[in-house]
Amino acid sequence: MTGKSEKQKMLDGDLYNAAAPELVAGRSRADRLMAAFNAAPEDRREEILRELLGSVGENTVIRPDFRCDYGENIKIGRNVFINFNCVFLDCAAIEIGDFTQIAPAVQFYTATHPLDPGLRRDGQEYALPIRVGTNVWIGGGAIILPGVTIGDDSVIAAGSVVTKDVPPRSVVVGNPARVVREV
Repeated sequence: MTGKSEKQKMLDGDLYNAAAPELVAGRSRADRLMAAFNAAPEDRREEILRELLGSVGENTVIRPDFRCDYGENIKIGRNVFINFNCVFLDCAAIEIGDFTQIAPAVQFYTATHPLDPGLRRDGQEYALPIRVGTNVWIGGGAIILPGVTIGDDSVIAAGSVVTKDVPPRSVVVGNPARVVREV
């Protein structure tokens, strides 16, 4: 029995080496498609997104510049709006629910690094999925960290750093983000 590929380790949340040729090739593919998307006129962007991303729902709009690691690990629902300059580090799955609105400069980080300095020096990292529910509003400049789930109908205030799961119908603010009320 052979061991897992570095890509499979990455997707399973295990330690992996991001310099593995299959992962470099995946990022190169995404770089080519992102460059095309970010330079394309509006009427061509949807076609490129469908090639870049794992899935994209109807009536979804993503404004350029858009950045991601692989693209294929991103699933976006229908009627989603993602504003300018968002970053999706999709070393693990990133799922965005229907009717979600994402303001400019929001960042989703699935990739993280071990605390052990030897493992970091050896180029090891790991990734944890991010899930965003339906009808969520994420304010400008918010950062969503690895492994976070954001419940349906929640609001993430601008500039918040979300380090842990957000219950449905919650408003969170700050760094680290904390629930300040229910909606």
